[in-house]
Amino acid sequence: MTTNFSYTIAPEIFQDHPEYRRGVVVFAGLDNSRPDAGLTALLRESEAALRERIAGNPAEYPQIAAWREAYRRFGAKPSEHRSAIEALSRRVLKPDTLPDINPLVDIGNLLSLRYVLPAGVHPIGAHSQEIALRKTEDGDGFLAEPGKAPESIAAGEIVLAAGQRVLTRRWTWRQAADTRTVADTSCVFFDIDGLPPSSRDDVENAVADVVALVGRYCGGRCLGQAVLDATQPVTRIALD
Repeated sequence: MTTNFSYTIAPEIFQDHPEYRRGVVVFAGLDNSRPDAGLTALLRESEAALRERIAGNPAEYPQIAAWREAYRRFGAKPSEHRSAIEALSRRVLKPDTLPDINPLVDIGNLLSLRYVLPAGVHPIGAHSQEIALRKTEDGDGFLAEPGKAPESIAAGEIVLAAGQRVLTRRWTWRQAADTRTVADTSCVFFDIDGLPPSSRDDVENAVADVVALVGRYCGGRCLGQAVLDATQPVTRIALD
């Protein structure tokens, strides 16, 4: 029997952000254990390009400002809870260099910097095959630290969830402790976010780069990809 991976963006997300898009790419059979100097060099190139691209306050850069406004709309304070792309950009603009964590995480980071948009990677397991980007529901919980009880979350926050298990809080802010990719992670999905002024082309190009980079540095196979939007809010991809 074929096992399907499903990914849904709830209608309320598009009610508030009608031009929002999220690229989703699923991979299996990966080798995430091999550091590569070529991948590190690409990460350094993306850092250098971002420093040339953003002058002044990163909060005023259009692609980052769009996320600050989106956070305000669901009640988050962007100065306290920065979107993933703002936090990453501020670190690089210090200036600082990002550590080599593992190939999958490094690929997500370099593409975030290359396109100035959030890009995340999550392992796929038995309990993370039905994914939804939605607003919080009663019973949702978020594992902030290993070995501790999941945190409850106030209503109205945008989260990425598998059932009532929250994988990422505040849209792109922070992944749960049990969603990190490690050396033996072999099956994952990437998500790549675009709010205007990021275009559909930006998201599609980032998706194409993910496919190429993962194939080059992690092997395995791409099982499927989609760019979800208000006209196509759901994708299903066979895992077998």
